Amino acid sequence: MPRRRSTTHARRPVLHESTIIVDGLAVTVLRKRIANMYLRVRPQGAMVVVSAPADLGDERIAAFVRSKAGWITVQRSRILDAEANGDVLVWTPDAEAAARRVIEQRLPGLLARWRPIVGRSPSAVTIRKMTTRWGSCTPATGRIRLNLQLGLMEPKFLEYVVVHEMTHLWARGHGERFQRLMDGWLPGWRGVRREMNRQRVLPSPSRPC
Repeated sequence: MPRRRSTTHARRPVLHESTIIVDGLAVTVLRKRIANMYLRVRPQGAMVVVSAPADLGDERIAAFVRSKAGWITVQRSRILDAEANGDVLVWTPDAEAAARRVIEQRLPGLLARWRPIVGRSPSAVTIRKMTTRWGSCTPATGRIRLNLQLGLMEPKFLEYVVVHEMTHLWARGHGERFQRLMDGWLPGWRGVRREMNRQRVLPSPSRPC
């Protein structure tokens, strides 16, 4: 899944906003009272934004951006290509309601099916609009979050994400243990993941990180 582990930082107030140039790329830096750095590429204009701890230096932030250069390039290319083709889709109230309804209808059956297979169950499942991830899991609390867009996609993608995030209740990262569990539970998951990663994430209205 694209890398953005938490959205709790989004609600933190911005203490200072600045722009740094990293290898020719303008990066907006939002300094907040947070412990870690978070990266996003905004749907409008493919702007790169980093939320960073208030006292972190520009050099550390630039190194962080460079470490994500490949992912940034892919995300910006998708957004800019879509804009150039006039193919920028946004959420409408009707689409949002329909997507949420589909997920809420499918989710109980998926959890009932996979709970005995995985051997663990999420403490809570929330549905939200995401621009960089299809889902996320906080193993410490057992909470799983699903991208609302899954309700507009083929059912196999929702099932894959549910199983993927439930697997994180056993394995935090995507290492050997995670892959071994997924191979046993959902053979062929890599092919579904590749197909899914070719799907474009619908942008939502821009707002501060």
